Order: sequence, then structure tokens, then C-alpha cells
Amino acid sequence: MKMMKGAHAYSRARARTEGGNATDVGDVLAELQDYRLCQRGSSGLVMMGKYFFSETDIKSAWDQVLTAFWQRYPNPYSTHVLTEDVLFREVTPDNLLLSRRLLTKTNRLPRWAERVFPGNLSRSVYVIEDSVVDLGNRSLTTLTWNINHAKVMRVVERCVFAGEQDRPVWTRLTREAWISSGVFGLSRPIQEFGLARFRSNQVKAMKGLEHALSNLQKASAVCPGDSAEKHKNLNSASKTQKPQQYI
Repeated sequence: MKMMKGAHAYSRARARTEGGNATDVGDVLAELQDYRLCQRGSSGLVMMGKYFFSETDIKSAWDQVLTAFWQRYPNPYSTHVLTEDVLFREVTPDNLLLSRRLLTKTNRLPRWAERVFPGNLSRSVYVIEDSVVDLGNRSLTTLTWNINHAKVMRVVERCVFAGEQDRPVWTRLTREAWISSGVFGLSRPIQEFGLARFRSNQVKAMKGLEHALSNLQKASAVCPGDSAEKHKNLNSASKTQKPQQYI
């Protein structure tokens, strides 16, 4: 699929991510590919809000990281994640696994914000997570964004978990995030707060993933044949499973 260019790319991708309107396979794939482009100008600078970037080498094979990704909740480092639900999941004809999940997280406000925003403001944040698993290229790409409190603060995160061909026991995680606010006169401090909280939460997210990986390794040590069998079944399912929807 070709990347879109210019203002049309920005408006189309922005409408998808901010409205949560990706309702079919083509939209989800374009959403994951286009958001990074629409948030960055030709010079590579962020066009709005605060920007976060990090690269992390995970000392685990990609298939193990993939399994841990789906099993990372609940964990002791992500107690702010309350629920997770699959909205739909399907396998495309070219063997890509597409998923959309809804996560519920707590929304603890800083003290200064409690004096500014109404007391009945929801303390829960609803987050959409779209993902594409590409077994052929050994990559998992995710895009997450909040669907409520969007005017107060919008956080969009894009992650790519890529298997290292020259280092098969390592996985490279590239994480990007865009934090913006539409509150007149307070957008800058809100964005600064959002960036600081995101930095803290992504550290917890990594610890949660490592916790899931540790559990998998312990289980594999007890039953060494199960891990290989599960991976074999995953490959088989991705090739034969018919498209399904979960509402």
C-alpha cells in the first residue's frame, strides 16, 4: 500500500486516528502506516504537541515477545490498566493478523488539574489499540490512542516490534508518541504533564512485558516442548483461520 502525501494524507489519517473510524482491513493497515507521516513535516519535525521517541533492544526472540505482548496484562507494573477487550480480529489473505482492542485505564489527574477541571470528569480513559502481526517479516506494529478526554489531552503511541535477522535472540522495539492538547491557555503545561506521564508509563510497560516474558520462560523450563508446539500452532492458525469478528 502506497503512503499518501500532502494535506490529503494528514486529514485522512487524522480523521481515522482521532475519531477511531478504522472499520475495515484497509483502514487499519493505512492507519498504522500513515499516522507517523501525517504528524511529521518534510523536515522531520513534529507538527503539533510533544513528541517522544525511543529504541530498545529486548533480549528475547521475536516469537517470544509476540506471545508475551498478548499475555502482558494483568501484571504488577501496570495496575492502571483495568480491562482489555477484543473488538475484532481477522487474518488477511496475505497472512497478516489484524486486531483491534479496547483498553480501560485509570486517569489520575495532577493536583493542579483537579482545581481546573470539573470534579465529575471521568477517572477512566478508554484506549483503542490497533495492531498488525506480520509473521513473514517478523514484525508487530501497534497504534494506540485515547477516545475520551481527547480535547483535554490526546496521546497517540506507535510501536514496532521487529525481529533481528542477524541477532535472532533479540527484538528491536521502536516506540513513538505524540501528545497534544486543545485546552486554550493550558495546552503547554498539559502537554508537558502528558509527556512526563508517558515516560513513566512506558518504563512500567517495559517492566510489564519483561514480567510476561519471565513467566513464559519459567513455563517453558517446566514444559520445554509446549513452547515450540504453541508457536507451531500460531503459524498454522494464521494460515488457515477464516476472518472473524468479535463485537
